[in-house]
Amino acid sequence: MATNIFHGHKLIERHVTLLAVLALLTVAIGGLVEIAPLFWIESTVRHVDGIRPYTPLELAGRDIYVREGCYGCHSQMIRPFRDEVERYGHYSLAAESMYDHPFQWGSERTGPDLARVGGRYSDEWHVQHLKDPRSVVPESIMPRYAFLADREIDGKSMAAHLIALRQVGVPYSDDDIKQAAADFDTQATGEGDIKALQARYAKAQARDYDGDPKRVTEMDALVAYLQMLGTQVDFKSAEAQERAK
Repeated sequence: MATNIFHGHKLIERHVTLLAVLALLTVAIGGLVEIAPLFWIESTVRHVDGIRPYTPLELAGRDIYVREGCYGCHSQMIRPFRDEVERYGHYSLAAESMYDHPFQWGSERTGPDLARVGGRYSDEWHVQHLKDPRSVVPESIMPRYAFLADREIDGKSMAAHLIALRQVGVPYSDDDIKQAAADFDTQATGEGDIKALQARYAKAQARDYDGDPKRVTEMDALVAYLQMLGTQVDFKSAEAQERAK
């Protein structure tokens, strides 16, 4: 029998066309096994309480994060392993990235994972770290981003940004879009209708982030984004609900 299998392999390897057809058939079967079940389930991502779309200011900060290539050194994906969870916190849930376009999961970590960085450090720490990384982390090889504190930014274009994201499934309402510029300013300055902002975006923090209340900068937006990461889900409550099912 072993001889027959050997001769069968030899026959396939000698005929390129036959090998290609069989390889294609194998890949097609594997693809169907992986993909077909998705058409019969309601959703591939289970919604988790607390997850909401980004505020206009957080969204602007996320764009800066992507623009500057931060994702190249910092993943936002905590794997379900003991060493990962002990260092970074609860493992990442797919629902946490359901409104990300594109998501920031990955395997590259030149620096620490940032999925749970929100609230771990003060605004002042983040600003100093971005301006001069080695002043707070001597061994850091991160480049300086002090220029972010000199680049002013406004929320005039955020309504169009929200409209574009709504086209790909992010549930921004007409009111969210209408109030985008006002919400941007309120969150970046701590002035304005904070209650209305928080009614639209639960747990949204509103204050001056970069230490310069006279203007709104890219530093404000990026720090606001970082301070939000990992703060939306109450994992103790989510685990309790899961055990109750």
